[in-house]
Parts: sequence; structure tokens; C-alpha cells
Amino acid sequence: MAHNEGTQVRIMLVEDDPDWRRGLAAYLNGQPDMQVIGEADNAEAALAIAPSSGADIILLDIMLADSPDGLRLASELSGSGAQIIMLTSMEDRAFVVEAFRAGAVNYLVKSDFTAIPDAVRSAAADRSSIDSSAARLMLEEFRRLKRLEREYETEKFKRMLTPSEVQLLKMIHEGNSQSQIAEKSFLSLRTVKNHVNNILRKIGGKSSKDAAQRAKDNELF
Repeated sequence: MAHNEGTQVRIMLVEDDPDWRRGLAAYLNGQPDMQVIGEADNAEAALAIAPSSGADIILLDIMLADSPDGLRLASELSGSGAQIIMLTSMEDRAFVVEAFRAGAVNYLVKSDFTAIPDAVRSAAADRSSIDSSAARLMLEEFRRLKRLEREYETEKFKRMLTPSEVQLLKMIHEGNSQSQIAEKSFLSLRTVKNHVNNILRKIGGKSSKDAAQRAKDNELF
């Protein structure tokens, strides 16, 4: 929802710490262009208020009642028409990723009180620039997950194939035909074909060349 200049940004706060909520509400209401129009301290209350609140922005604490309930709530509220900014007391990379996946437009560490109004203005103008520390954390987390995924795939691959099957795939990758492999390995063509079928059954792949490429990509040779 784009926000027109000159009107007040309507904000809903979802936060279970009453003192912090009171402080933040007072701080935001003190901004000339902002008005806190609704407050909730749990997911149920937030879901009840949000649709009719007409909020432009929902400031949503990730931790509600000591569990990351805010993440579930973000995805349920993301259809309400309001932009969602997640608040957190800790920089947790996994939560940052989850928050954006759930539909949040920004993610701020609570202690950085003074950054909140500008983030609210940006989101209301529909040009939210992800908080730079959140963006950095998010990138790090994606890289870490990619690396883990890759290591896991490689390990899985290694466990599935015997050394002789790896050798066979290496020969295929080097451009040998099945009959050339049979000749070089002193095996019958039928045995080579059986090996290839076993490999394809184990690791999938459209063809022996495809399987050999996957083995290469997984750094098996």
C-alpha cells in the first residue's frame, strides 16, 4: 500500500513487553507524521485487530510469549494490506531469513530505537530498503545454507557410490564409450552396462553422461 505524503502513517504494534510497547508507542506518536492506531500483545489479538485497523505498517516482534510466534503471525498478516516490519532483540540469521520468507519488508533490532521511524517511512512509501545489517545477515545465512546443502549433497553422493563406480563415472566423463570402458577395465560390456544401470538407479540422472557430470560437480574426481 503506497502512502501519500502529508498524511499520517498508521501503525499497529504487536509486542508482548508492555513497558517496551508503551515506550515505542510514545516515541512513534511523538513523530509528526505517525500515529499508533492499534496495539496487541499476542498473535490472537493481532489477528483480530489487524484486518479492520487500517494500519499502513505493522511493527511485529518476532518473539511473543518466549516463542518465535511472530514469524507465523507475519505470514498470516501479510495479506492484510499492511507492510510488516519485524522487530527483534537479537540478531539471529535464521530468523532474518524466515522473517523475509514470511513476507516482512524489513527487520530491525529493537535496541536501535531511532532507526525505527525512518524504516516506517520507507515501508509506508513502499520503497523499503532492507536494513543493511539484516541484509548482511541474510546473505551470510543464505551462503551458509547453500554451503551446508552442498556438503550434504556431496556426502550423500559419496556414500551412495563405490570406488569402482566412481572410477567408471570418471571414465565416462573423460569421453570413453561403454565398450571402451569394458576393454580398458577387462570387463564384459554387459557388466559395464549393469554398473551404469546400478549407478543411475542409485543417483538418478537422465544418462550416464549426466550422472558423470553430477559426480564431477560433487567433486568425486
